[in-house]
Amino acid sequence: MLRLLPITRLFQAPLRSWAVPKAHISAKPARTPTSPMEQAVGISTMFVSFLVPAGWVLSHLESYKKSSVA
Repeated sequence: MLRLLPITRLFQAPLRSWAVPKAHISAKPARTPTSPMEQAVGISTMFVSFLVPAGWVLSHLESYKKSSVA
């Protein structure tokens, strides 16, 4: 166990020296506000991109079960 302490210090040394860059966060309002139509398009796109593939897999679940039987 005593031999492991120097080894663990070698692995921890690079982690201590990494500098995390500061995030550029602004408290100001956006230069160009997003219109309700743009928001609706964005939300719809997210909905479609996440739920349509999941729905397709769930609708074809029986065929997946049949093809994976060995």
